Amino acid sequence: MKTTRTTFSLRTRIFVAFVLSCIVFSLHAEITLPKIFSDNMVLQRNEPIRVWGWAKASESVTVTFNGATAKTKADKNGSWTVSLKAMPHGGPYELVVKGKNTITLRNILIGDVWVGSGQSNMEWTIKDTNHAREEIANANHPQIRLFTVPKAMSFDAQKDLAGGQWQECTPNTLGDFSAVAYFFGRKLNADLNIPIGLVNSSWGGTNIQTWMSWDIMSGKDEYKKLDMAALREAAKGVPEKQRKFADAVANEKGKLEKWYESANTDGWKKITLPKLWEQTEIGDADGIVWFRKEFTVSAEDIGKAAVLHLGPIDDADETYLNGKQVGGMNGWNIDRHYTIAGNVLQPGKNVLTVKVYDGAGGGGIYGASEKLNLEVNNKHIDLTGEWQYKISVLNTQYGLQATGPNAYPSQLYNAMIAPIIPMPIKGVIWYQGEANTWEAARYQKLFPELINNWRTKWNKQFPFFWVQLANFMAPDSLPVSSDWAALREAQSMTLSVPATGQAVIIDIGEANDIHPRNKQDVGLRLALSALKVAYNQNVVSSGPVYKSMQKVDNKLVLTFENTGSGLQVKDKYGYLKAFAIAGEDQKFAWAKAYVEGNNVIVYHPDIKNPVAVRYAWGNNPDDANLYNKEGLPASPFRTDNWK
Repeated sequence: MKTTRTTFSLRTRIFVAFVLSCIVFSLHAEITLPKIFSDNMVLQRNEPIRVWGWAKASESVTVTFNGATAKTKADKNGSWTVSLKAMPHGGPYELVVKGKNTITLRNILIGDVWVGSGQSNMEWTIKDTNHAREEIANANHPQIRLFTVPKAMSFDAQKDLAGGQWQECTPNTLGDFSAVAYFFGRKLNADLNIPIGLVNSSWGGTNIQTWMSWDIMSGKDEYKKLDMAALREAAKGVPEKQRKFADAVANEKGKLEKWYESANTDGWKKITLPKLWEQTEIGDADGIVWFRKEFTVSAEDIGKAAVLHLGPIDDADETYLNGKQVGGMNGWNIDRHYTIAGNVLQPGKNVLTVKVYDGAGGGGIYGASEKLNLEVNNKHIDLTGEWQYKISVLNTQYGLQATGPNAYPSQLYNAMIAPIIPMPIKGVIWYQGEANTWEAARYQKLFPELINNWRTKWNKQFPFFWVQLANFMAPDSLPVSSDWAALREAQSMTLSVPATGQAVIIDIGEANDIHPRNKQDVGLRLALSALKVAYNQNVVSSGPVYKSMQKVDNKLVLTFENTGSGLQVKDKYGYLKAFAIAGEDQKFAWAKAYVEGNNVIVYHPDIKNPVAVRYAWGNNPDDANLYNKEGLPASPFRTDNWK
């Protein structure tokens, strides 16, 4: 899966800002507060209110808030902290911190603070969501406050964030905020009528390992040999190397020398495609590589309708046929289908040239073999097998290695979670997993560890809710094994951890986009789990969940939990879909299924001795239509444990 890499300029700005702040601090020794404290913030109700910061060693500090006052002195390192009594929800109030200088924060509310974290679907903003204009226009919610944690990485746990500012939720402030977090918070605020503070700390494309603390990750076999001191030392020379590499990418020689036009194949090497280039002699590198393939077209097919199918290309491509550009796209997980004009193909030899840019993670033309072909005159010309490649520019040529948030564990925990842990919170919502779909068995262990890791650091067993992965990619014509289904199963298994809940969204994904635009239902379903688990409200918070199976003749009878007012089939003819059934040979076939009371009956006329059922088990089971009458979808499941 992809990472979204911080640019050198952003990392440099963050580092310079940090150094300057340290210089200013040492010169003036004024009282300072962490960035998570600002005007418009929300403090957690019903828990002691913790305020902390920095000052000159031994400096006296007085904190006053809502009629309560606490005094302390900064320690020898300049750190200080006070704890005020727990308070019910309310406000707005002022927070005053006095030492040699005075800090006054205004318009502060007391309510519930929720942290939203994960990858791009948590990061996804309101302005890019369904009905964005209407949602933004109606976003006058003075009791909802928003804080976005700036992206940052670190090999060590940081004491403060790189920046950030609390904002009151208005049409002017909402557009760039996390859509999932907002719709979650809006539902809670409407139902509970208490202030809600939302802290969005997320980064697109990131794996779960980067969000876990180093004391946990350092004990794992694959990371025991990591030398953090050596990594910090090596990082000192990175900025200049990054600059040179960026210049080479901007002025890459393949485009300047028009490799897409030249018949000269000097310097081109053989390679077999489709395949990630990390699996070839190119190795684990980012940058630009050109690929070249010769193929023949018969004279009778010239001038006929033609479509070039390349499958997914990681990350971006420029595609040329006989020297003419026929397509180009940026998106590591999007299949390329380029319509070829009638004057491009020529009888006999044709040359396909593809420039591929990879910014992070895997790179290259890597899809399934059946996706790599030229369709012309109702025939398919196979483009798999031997190609040629030529390197234009790679980061490894400049002594660089992958430095994104997935390159080493704990980097985002250190920079984007650790600094806010002193602040009491109500709980966490989480939307992540796409970057770990290839290692579901490992995720099954890591996900509960992350939850317990954060709870331990906060010293609170707070509620933790997450979004199960949506349906994505092309639907399967036949029942098949699926990495995405296995990851969803790992997420569901984590419900065994106390005080957790899962929002199932197997019905709102988009085949061609890993980012469903319907974030309203995602936030709503998360909020239903929170109302049930965190607030003890009598609501139906989940769709049907598989409970047990019984064999009756040649049929399998399934029972469910969380059926609410009863099972519902969303099909005008009443047919259940997305069920597959297998006998002892472990060969699955699409099954017939129907609801009988609160049970589901599954069978196949040709399978006389069925032993296993799977439901919505695939990358994109777009026809999954089992719900409860409250309109919540059934969670995908399988009754077998076959590999």
